Amino acid sequence: MVVVMGERATEEQIQRVVAQLVEMGYDVHRSTGATRTVIGAVGGGPKGDPRLVEMLDGVAEVVRISEPYKLASRTFKRDDTIITIDDLRIGGDEVIVMAGPCSAESEEQVMGTAAAVKRAGAKVLRGGAFKPRSSPYSFQGLGEEGLRLLRAAADQHNMKLVTEVMDASQIEVVGRYAHIYQVGARNMQNYSLLRELGRTRRPVLLKRGISATIEEWLLSAEYVLAGGNMDVILCERGIRTFESYTRNTLDISAIPVVRHLSHLPVFVDPSHGTGRRDKVAPMARAAVAAGADGLIIEVHCDPDHAMSDGAQSMFPGQFEQLMAELRIIAPAIGRSICLEPVARRGWGF
Repeated sequence: MVVVMGERATEEQIQRVVAQLVEMGYDVHRSTGATRTVIGAVGGGPKGDPRLVEMLDGVAEVVRISEPYKLASRTFKRDDTIITIDDLRIGGDEVIVMAGPCSAESEEQVMGTAAAVKRAGAKVLRGGAFKPRSSPYSFQGLGEEGLRLLRAAADQHNMKLVTEVMDASQIEVVGRYAHIYQVGARNMQNYSLLRELGRTRRPVLLKRGISATIEEWLLSAEYVLAGGNMDVILCERGIRTFESYTRNTLDISAIPVVRHLSHLPVFVDPSHGTGRRDKVAPMARAAVAAGADGLIIEVHCDPDHAMSDGAQSMFPGQFEQLMAELRIIAPAIGRSICLEPVARRGWGF
């Protein structure tokens, strides 16, 4: 359930409600908005009558939540969650773009790609160091050396870094380099990993599973939120359907659906969503128009010779053109995107 405190509720009254809920056997999560405090109570088998909470001083309303995901629900928090990392704000009026190579391959490749996406307006560098591949014989990433290369490039270009963590044992080493943990589609229901990430205090970008429903996706986010980490970014990356022309089917309709159900920021990955370089730009444009809070896009200086996912990686020139197009679309729906001047650098398409 959710306990909505009155606008003039005192801290003493709020703490009395929290103590009552804990005594009744609930796990308690507090959210403080601009005008009032909301307290989420989750867990089973309460030891007392929930109606007692309604009688406490300072309580304006008690709402029972029917959705199985409690903390991710709009009922728990009506205002959009805004995640702040230094001067970066994710979930606000600005559409945030994360871009970079599928995987770190070399210092030259990482530095060159980071410079290109930064010039075009990306705020976060994406790149993999530990790569979950369908075949055990495919390139598996450079490991910690890849993390070092990615973080050095991010720091040099004043960007944040998002990279994938595949297992709970990797959280500590990835956390030494990344500003944002990424959980890939294959791990969306790796509940032991999600529980451990809930104990961290670093944002988590959670990709939708390849065959996951929206409810299953939100329940996976709930694992992280229930651990106390309230900084979760949901990322739609395409689901498996009967269609074979594209790698996956990018579910654009999930954007407005999730924004209605949840307060968490919603990103879209058109690279994995289509698996085709020529389809990334139109799907990215559609995602922003549909209300996405951000995009995560694969860009490579030489995608035709990339060690992983070259077919879905954009050339820097293509990414630069896409960013120019997004600057036209975003204001039409009341959003903005990086307005730094873009200079043509001679990158090929």
